[in-house]
Amino acid sequence: MSGAPISAGPLRHRSFRWFFAAQTVNVLGTTMVSVALAFAVLEVDDSPTALGVVLAANSVPMIVFLLLGGVLADRVDRGLLLRGCNLAAFATSATVAGLVLTGTAEVWSMAVLGALNGTVAAASLPAMAGILPQLVPREELQRANVLVSMSRGGLAVVGPSLSAALVVTVGPGWALAVDAVTWLLAAVLLLAVRLPPREQEQADGVMADLRVGWTFVRGTTWLWVVVLAFSLMNAVRTGGWSTLGPVRALETVGERGWGLALSATAAGLLVATLVMLRLELRRPLLVGMLGVSLGGVPLLVLGLGDGGRTTLVLLVVTAFVAGAGTELFNLGWNLSLQEHVPADKLSRVYSYDMLGSFAAIPVGQLAFGPLGAGVGVGAVVVAAGVAYLVLALLTLLSADVRRLERAAAP
Repeated sequence: MSGAPISAGPLRHRSFRWFFAAQTVNVLGTTMVSVALAFAVLEVDDSPTALGVVLAANSVPMIVFLLLGGVLADRVDRGLLLRGCNLAAFATSATVAGLVLTGTAEVWSMAVLGALNGTVAAASLPAMAGILPQLVPREELQRANVLVSMSRGGLAVVGPSLSAALVVTVGPGWALAVDAVTWLLAAVLLLAVRLPPREQEQADGVMADLRVGWTFVRGTTWLWVVVLAFSLMNAVRTGGWSTLGPVRALETVGERGWGLALSATAAGLLVATLVMLRLELRRPLLVGMLGVSLGGVPLLVLGLGDGGRTTLVLLVVTAFVAGAGTELFNLGWNLSLQEHVPADKLSRVYSYDMLGSFAAIPVGQLAFGPLGAGVGVGAVVVAAGVAYLVLALLTLLSADVRRLERAAAP
């Protein structure tokens, strides 16, 4: 890292300003909808199974169509694609809100609309990930990524609370309506985004485009090593922290302690973004993988802790550090892809990365519950912490990961 401040704020670029505004509005809606949708479904059917069906109906199409979304985002104007996706998301979200407000919503209709929204997300996520290098010069990419992360982290705190307040005061239907409006507003803001033309690679079709993307991933050692590691790490983290974490917390630090740990993680993310506005990463993957490996430490504290005050303090501190380390990885990973992957392949590469990350999450959710019941929750959480830490550090055995440096500005 360099201690010199990064010059030339990306907000001075008109298209980035409008994109940043649209992305901020988008994130606000996304962070609100998780709370609003959950209560809307439970208002229709109070079965946990019903909520699971609606959530799965959204996530499965997103995973299935991610690679096609990457191909599409590399073929067409990404700004135009994002505007279209936002309008489509507005239509589906507004329909769900209307059904809930009129009392005509059913689980099947919400699942169908959720599936449509998940399909839209499969196209918009790779486009969103690949657009930043078209909006700012290479030397400003780090600060642009940090600003985007900062808005996302801040709204991750505000959005759920705002949504919960709306659910309590006026009902989940109106909270979903606000979410729908954010998609429409984001589409309008994106009208001001103008992207420079980019060279298009000639291909024979969708399968040929997918092969080109896969060939690049397979032939780039640092890329496939990290993606492979995270396909395992995300399953471990989701199972150990998200699935068994609350159960173990009830045995040790309690609900309040668990809430403090989650808040500390979010605080660590935000503090890291502020720090990275002033420091420049030179070895993005070395720093990133060392940082993200710290995510295993809170699992160790939670699994080994006896529930005393020391356990709570250690859990909060290590969760804060882990949050900061996660943000270091996010920044380092985005910079590595944005600077070292050709622009015409960037969205496809991101889609392969996302597929590896998202596909593993249900594995952890489904497998760790029975493991905890059979072996013991504390023991499995400790094993998850060790596995996460080891998997992250193993990537550094690759010289390509350790030595990757920032690309020079063209």
